[in-house]
Amino acid sequence: MSTQFDVVVIGAGPGGYIAAIRAAQLGMSVACIDAWQNGQGGPAPGGTCTNVGCIPSKALLQSSEHYDQVNHHFAEHGIEVKGVSLNLEQLLGRKNSVVKQNNDGILYLLKKNKITFFHGKGGFTSEVEGGWAIHISGTTTADIVGKHVVIATGSAARELPGLPFDEQQVLSNDGALNIAIVPKKLGVIGAGVIGLEMGSVWLRLGAEVTVLEAMPEFLAAVDTQVAKEALKIFTKQGLAIHMGIKLGEIKTGAKNITVPYIDTAGTEHKLVFDKLIVSIGRVPYTGGLNAEAVGLQLDDRGFIVVDRECKTNLPNVWAVGDVVRGPMLAHKAEEEGVAVAERIDGQHGHVNFNTIPWVIYTSPEISWVGQTEQQLKASGHAYKAGSFPFLANGRARALGDTTGFVKILADAVTDEVLGVHIIGPMASELIAEAVTIMEFKGAAEDIARICHAHPTLSESMKEAALAVDKRTLNF
Repeated sequence: MSTQFDVVVIGAGPGGYIAAIRAAQLGMSVACIDAWQNGQGGPAPGGTCTNVGCIPSKALLQSSEHYDQVNHHFAEHGIEVKGVSLNLEQLLGRKNSVVKQNNDGILYLLKKNKITFFHGKGGFTSEVEGGWAIHISGTTTADIVGKHVVIATGSAARELPGLPFDEQQVLSNDGALNIAIVPKKLGVIGAGVIGLEMGSVWLRLGAEVTVLEAMPEFLAAVDTQVAKEALKIFTKQGLAIHMGIKLGEIKTGAKNITVPYIDTAGTEHKLVFDKLIVSIGRVPYTGGLNAEAVGLQLDDRGFIVVDRECKTNLPNVWAVGDVVRGPMLAHKAEEEGVAVAERIDGQHGHVNFNTIPWVIYTSPEISWVGQTEQQLKASGHAYKAGSFPFLANGRARALGDTTGFVKILADAVTDEVLGVHIIGPMASELIAEAVTIMEFKGAAEDIARICHAHPTLSESMKEAALAVDKRTLNF
């Protein structure tokens, strides 16, 4: 007889393990199934985010930034360092250690919340009395039944047609995190978040990096003013970024990879790289779910079809995170996981897509929430704008990083904050204030009237809010 649970969660990434924990907090019996494994074959919950995404990439970004600082910026602080060398093995080892700490932390949280964890792949067998039969295969083999099932299987890197990832020369985000020797010439296809972050890491560590992007506009989803500033800064740092290109047939050789392309003027080019990172987006991962056996509906792009509450077409079957519509962001998955657990409990879980923040962890960082100026113009929404440069911020000067600015967009009549866009130091942390204000339908005047500690980078948010009313105090 199969063990029965109130909730079975398939996937232990940000959406899955958080859904499992919230359901357990609400008094439900919960099982969580996940197939990720570490180098020793043991469980490695946390999904793409923890294993080959958010966490390891931030560890490498931090390490590479330290390396860049000691080589190029310490002298201005009066710190003279000679004979600097890079121990790449140690650098990657630290990244792996950070990943393991997060894996272990999630396993601890599952145990703490009395969640039964199964290490393997979970797939539907059939609808049975009491819920859905799930077969687990892999390290663990078992058959269980869930009254409710939450699918949180995430996504996988999208391959270029005819160019599969070998993680040696043609790299996904996984391979990009584990290059054993700094390449002399590194190619990156895709000028999105992953491409720019990974390109930045290896540029700082000594690679010559070229980024090729098919779209004509750089960071089209970002506020135009921010995108233009970012392109100027990244180019100055050494990233060679080519927009609007058309790729030819890429050929891999024994030691290098040749990438032909045509630029916007119609000129043909041919570049040879030691390694090529392909970051052209991600696709939903539904492998092993056995969706067709139970009639689980997928759309034409492979996403699981859900309604506004994350319900699938099957009774008591839910799906969250990258495997469903909406932005592929870890924190979006977490919020959906919490909301679904609460809906199962009869509560009214809520996720506001309009206040989900976005971050690019380059240097400078880029973050935003809400609408861009180009979106407001296109919709005809009357607005006011205010911005403040970090150049005029005392804490930024003390840090030695005065790049970028804060920009606030507010309704022309009500002053409600419609969007906030930041490029500069610690933008990823500063955006939280904007999210809070927008969640409460706050106005630019509200930010302007809040006392911000001095000297802090957050004062730039206050000053940008003052700028909306053309009354900045420090610029």
